[in-house]
Amino acid sequence: MRTVLITGATAGFGKAIAEKFASNNFNVIITGRRANRLNELVKQLTAAYNVKVHGLEFDVRDKKAVFSAIEQLPAEFKKIDILINNAGLALGRDYFEDADIDDWDTMLDTNVKGVMYVTKAVIPGMIERKEGHIINMGSIAGKEVYERGNGYCASKYGLDALSQSMRVDLLRHKIKVTAIHPGAAETEFSMVRFKGNAEAADKMYEGYQPLSAADVADVVYYTTTLPSHVCINDLVLTCVAQANSFYLHR
Repeated sequence: MRTVLITGATAGFGKAIAEKFASNNFNVIITGRRANRLNELVKQLTAAYNVKVHGLEFDVRDKKAVFSAIEQLPAEFKKIDILINNAGLALGRDYFEDADIDDWDTMLDTNVKGVMYVTKAVIPGMIERKEGHIINMGSIAGKEVYERGNGYCASKYGLDALSQSMRVDLLRHKIKVTAIHPGAAETEFSMVRFKGNAEAADKMYEGYQPLSAADVADVVYYTTTLPSHVCINDLVLTCVAQANSFYLHR
């Protein structure tokens, strides 16, 4: 039985991805910052799918916590076949001059450095075995810059570059690297971005059917089902109503 590690698994894409892999008979390692949600999901997945599930409570921004948690994994979870770097967020939707610098720091530390830390901690085993698959959850914000996207776009552009670099550097180790860039998707994402302003968050999805977390999870899982010699390097995913960051038909 194979094992997948999913960061930021207590809500949104991460939770749906964990459910998708568990339902397909994977052992699952889930990480998150909220212990209550993490423990609840461990119980839920174990009961629903009869697979082994292990929860790790840490913030991907905390380098020491990341390495400590990965190093102390129980023996039955040490062999990680697939790493899904899902933990990420957007904070604020302000013009550059009005943006909060602390928001920028949080986004860059989570969306870029957090991916570096977790991957660095997990990858030695993949290198030793000469196999593995790393999936980095990006965004169309890493493909086209839009107004008032500044810090978030910068973080996702950085992640896109990091994914490309990983693909090249890990080529000699036969490790797959896939970057997946979803467009508008109805999860907690907008509530976090607008800092709890439900009215502003809801307006993001008015007049069209956005992606769901399950839609994204289906695509993530698909990229892991291909033959060993096939790798999807880069994939942009949107709903039918959205062509890119600028064109959306409501």
